[in-house]
This record gives sequence, C-alpha cells and structure tokens, in this order.
Amino acid sequence: MIEDPAAAEASLDPMRSRLLAELVEPGSATTLAARVGLARQKVNYHLRTLEKHGLVELVEERKKGNVTERVMRATAASFVISPVALAAVQPDPARSPDRLSAGWLLAVAARLVRDLGELVTGAVKARKRVATFGIDGEVRFASAADRAAFAEELTSFVTALVGRYHDESAEGGREHRIVVAVHPSVRQSRPETTGGEG
Repeated sequence: MIEDPAAAEASLDPMRSRLLAELVEPGSATTLAARVGLARQKVNYHLRTLEKHGLVELVEERKKGNVTERVMRATAASFVISPVALAAVQPDPARSPDRLSAGWLLAVAARLVRDLGELVTGAVKARKRVATFGIDGEVRFASAADRAAFAEELTSFVTALVGRYHDESAEGGREHRIVVAVHPSVRQSRPETTGGEG
C-alpha cells in the first residue's frame, strides 16, 4: 500500500511501473536494461528513485571485475495507491451521503482501500493475518425496476442480519465494517457507456 505522495508519484512513472513489475523476481540494472530496452545508467537512476521510496530493496551485491552489480527486487508483489496519498482531496462518504450516487460509492471504496491498507500494513508488522471476508459476483438485471427491487431487498436483508448479530455491549467485541456495492460491470474488451449519477 503506497501512502506517501512522493512514492505514489514515483510509482506512476510508466518506466518505473514497468520496472516494479519486472522486479517481482530479483534483477540487476543490466538484466533489466535488456528487458525494458533502456540504457543501464537510466535503469539505475529509476531503481535509485524506487529504492529511496521503499518500493524496491537490495537483495545482494555481486562483484563483476571493477563493477559491483546490485540485485534488486520489489518490496511487494503488487502495489495499490491509497487515497491517503492524496489526503487533501480524497473522497469522503460524509460529504455526499447519497447511497445511490456513484460519488458516494467511490468515497466508500476509497475508505475501504485506505482502511485495508492500514490493516494489512499493521498485520505485516505484527506477523499476523487480517480477518476479512468478501463476496464478489455479477447479476444481470432485466430492468431498472428489477435493479431497484434487488437493492431494496438486499438492504432489508443486510439490515436484519446486522441487527441479529450486532451487540453494542459485547465486552471484548470488535467492530467490523460492512461494504456492499452494486455497480455496472466494466468490460475491458468492450467498454460500455452508462448514464448515471455522479
């Protein structure tokens, strides 16, 4: 999870992003230069920038004649930029609490990414796992009326379920956040234009 704005900026450079992807497996500036079609010196420059922001780390140093070759690897298999990186402009669900608006859903999703990033970071430091659960699926509605009915029924069901299990007075209990989202599916191969609220 990238929370530092400077680290986010560094990772968004197309060449640095490509190097991060390549460095899931350890590599040196020389091996990377051949893979990405860039001079070794330029690769070294990008690697130093990524290292400065904690996105890559030194695995080993190898002596080759007069040159010391530094073998690097990415500090994670994948990265997500947290809304915290743009704290001043990150979406806030409290600003537009309309649960039918795309803006509100985006703010909830941003909060989810931010919270999970904090939880995962803490869990890694503590060498523990985070207790989470998620459901991901698709449903095809025949009409807007069916979609509205589904949302109403889902709301009623989740509200009843929360009411059954929520115990405000449970000593030692821990609060959990529930996020349920319904939005049009996005097809990468054939983007759809959808009208909707913002």
